[in-house]
Amino acid sequence: MKLKYTSDQRKEYLNMIDHVGRNWLDVFKGDPEFYSAAYWDLLTQIWKSERPVRKTDALKFMIGIKSAQTAGKYLENAIEQDFIREEENPKDARSKLVSLSPEMRERLDLFFDLAVGEVRTAHQNMEELGLPLETS
Repeated sequence: MKLKYTSDQRKEYLNMIDHVGRNWLDVFKGDPEFYSAAYWDLLTQIWKSERPVRKTDALKFMIGIKSAQTAGKYLENAIEQDFIREEENPKDARSKLVSLSPEMRERLDLFFDLAVGEVRTAHQNMEELGLPLETS
């Protein structure tokens, strides 16, 4: 298989990912407990929904966690930390809804602004290095 990108382009990608990763850790004020793909999946999917989601659906957001019980522990921890709020579902008394706390939504909004900036910087760095960008 022929590679599409140069080693320097792949290194620039890794530099960008390193910066984004450090920014992700800042979302949690440096607490490495939350530097996890499970929290990434959970929080970013709830952020993307822009509205409360059923708790059972939120558990399924954590695709790397196969056990509903383990996923539930991650979700409960996020609720205890006030990253996520839980409320009654007015349309179905048998289920609960979860949403991001206002502070976590603000933190994630800032994180995504920084992440988009990192993508733009990586692109600019590649252009300055004179690296051809593959478009297909």
